[in-house]
This record gives sequence, C-alpha cells and structure tokens, in this order.
Amino acid sequence: MLKIDAHTHTHLCPHGSGESTRKMVERAIQLGFSEYHITEHAPMPTNFASAFGGPLADIESEGLAPADVERYLKLATDLQREYCGQIKISVGFEIEFLADFVDQTQAFFDQYGQETQSNILSVHYLKAANGKYFGIDYDPAELLAGFATEMRAPQQLYERYLKAVLASAQIDWHRSQPLALGHISLIKKFQDYFQFPAAFDQHNQHLIDQIINAMQKHDLSLDYNAAGLYKKFGNDFYPGVQILKRALAAKIPIQFGSDAHSIDEVGHGWHMLNSFQKVLTNEIN
Repeated sequence: MLKIDAHTHTHLCPHGSGESTRKMVERAIQLGFSEYHITEHAPMPTNFASAFGGPLADIESEGLAPADVERYLKLATDLQREYCGQIKISVGFEIEFLADFVDQTQAFFDQYGQETQSNILSVHYLKAANGKYFGIDYDPAELLAGFATEMRAPQQLYERYLKAVLASAQIDWHRSQPLALGHISLIKKFQDYFQFPAAFDQHNQHLIDQIINAMQKHDLSLDYNAAGLYKKFGNDFYPGVQILKRALAAKIPIQFGSDAHSIDEVGHGWHMLNSFQKVLTNEIN
C-alpha cells in the first residue's frame, strides 16, 4: 500500500485551523508520504441558504467562498510544482452532494475538472421532513433540530443518510478525474453523544451493498478516513468496519485520508488504519 494521504485541507478552509498549507505539505514529506492530495471544500451551491434550516454559521463556514476558488487553485498548484521532486501532490476539491443542486455540482465539475486530479464527493447535509436541509456534523443541536423524529429510532436516521450517499453514487458524473466518496459513515459523528447503535441493521446493510454496487459501476473510490477516531463523540474511523469489509470484498479502491485541517493532523492514524486494512484483507482472502 502506497503511503498516500488523499484527503486534506488548507489554511483557506473557513472552519480549519488557519495553519500553513506549506507546512502541512512539509509534514507529509517528513512522515514519508509518497503522495498528498489537497482537497479543499468547494463553495456551497448558489441559493443554498434559502433551502437550509440550520444556523447560518454552519454553511457560512463550510466551504470556500466562490471568490476564493482561483486563489485556492493557485496555492495548491504552486505547491504542487514547488515540491514535485519530493512528493507527488494532487489538487482537487471536496464537493458537497445535495440532491436538489445536482446541476450546480455537475457545472462545478465541468468548470474546474481539468484543473484537478483527485476529488471527493461528500454528504454533510440531509433534507429533513420539513423540506429544509440540516447539517449532520456541525453540532448535536443542529442534528437534533432537523431529525428529532428519526433519532428516536436511529436506524431511520442512518437510512436517510445512506440513501443520500447512494443517490450520490448512482449519478453518472461527467468527469475524467478520480472521484472518491467521502467519510460515508459521517452520520455517526455524534454516536456517543446520542448513544446511537454502533452497527447498521440488516436493512441499512442492504443499502450499503447498493452503495458498493454503484461505486463499482461508476469507478468510485472509498475515503478511508481517520478523522472520526479523534472526534469527541465519534471515536471510530470512517466508514467503519461494516462498510470497509464490504468494500474490500468488492475490490473497491481504498484511499487513506487524514482529513487534516492542521499540521499535526496530517497522516493522523495512518499506521493504525493501514494495519487494520491488512488484517481485514487477510480475513477476506
């Protein structure tokens, strides 16, 4: 397994640490990574605020401002050129999937696809029964505000989330670049706060199988993301063992991502997740 950190952010991230992106790259070199993917959060769709039911501070800090996209691309490509003799850097975006804004997402791929080498498609927001979107990872209060009914039976909340992930995987995005699905158990970020069940039930496992099938069909990779291990109420990697075992059995490409938003988070958890992947692979084979 090549030592690749395929999910990282920059000092331009509105909810990041603000620490130097250059120093993050240098940290990856210091740790012996052969590849480093810079995948900053793309801007949220135009007019998303009118469809959003949570606190505005959430979406205002989620992604780049549209005016910062070119600045970000220049930052990332300058670092790509500068460090090309020491580490392979890929440039891309972490792009939000929102079922009502698919056309804008495709337009973003069309506009910036040729300037990127690796992208991530993630679900951070779900549409609630009232027709408004709410964030699932901003804070527990927002999750509860949007999905109190489902949270009385958490498998229903898991189902709502997995159906959104499935919808993102089933679309034939017109792209020429590699695309991964990001942290596809993010719905469990607050599992220890709300005492959610650790495992997906049989119905949701069937949805996971459908996601894996769609990933195979559309040549999608899986973000094997360490960030959840270090979340106060998460304490598990994304996507968790149930999904990881299915992905490995189906030969889905797995890519480690620290999801670093700071220097010290670069490569966080790599040895543990790499070793665990090897153990599971041996079990499956």
